[in-house]
Amino acid sequence: MMQLNSARACWHDAYYTPWDSQGAHVEQIGLLGCSVQKTEKMVNARHAVHQALSARIQHAIATLSPRLKAFGNFMYSPLASIDDKEIAEEIVLYTAYAMGPKMMAKKFARARYVAIAVLFRYRRMHQGGQSEGNDPLPTPEAFRTWILEEHGLKLSSEQWGREWSGFVDLCFAACNDLDKQALVPVARSISIMKEAA
Repeated sequence: MMQLNSARACWHDAYYTPWDSQGAHVEQIGLLGCSVQKTEKMVNARHAVHQALSARIQHAIATLSPRLKAFGNFMYSPLASIDDKEIAEEIVLYTAYAMGPKMMAKKFARARYVAIAVLFRYRRMHQGGQSEGNDPLPTPEAFRTWILEEHGLKLSSEQWGREWSGFVDLCFAACNDLDKQALVPVARSISIMKEAA
């Protein structure tokens, strides 16, 4: 059952379908073309409460702009799409770029991959709802290696601090700002539900 402890966890749980529900049965048919017989089916007050809480959280999420909703979905929804991922990457790039100095076209083309890598790091560090994840790319070497392996772009290690560390910081700031903006209506909805309880 959904716990109203964190906006991040509630975002995830609002789109999570418990495996013993009718929705999971339909989802399983859609994915597998068949369903698997289950011996127990727990349709009870827990499910009703989960559905009611999920509806409130989903309604709060629906109030967001499409871009913020895509960012939040990419971060926390188990149903996130490739479109959500691409929109999240784009919004991080342009938000960070707007906060910093202008770049030449060649550097801006590489900046896209830096923003993608920062979003990858940020997402891994904040998934699960409690922001307790480890940084998967804690060093500049690991960061550059990931970009090379995932996207085939080699970034020079010379002058890394001067060339990219500032933009990396701006991308993290952009992720943090976008995350906070996306979670505001969810946190507000949680607060209202807790007050009513």
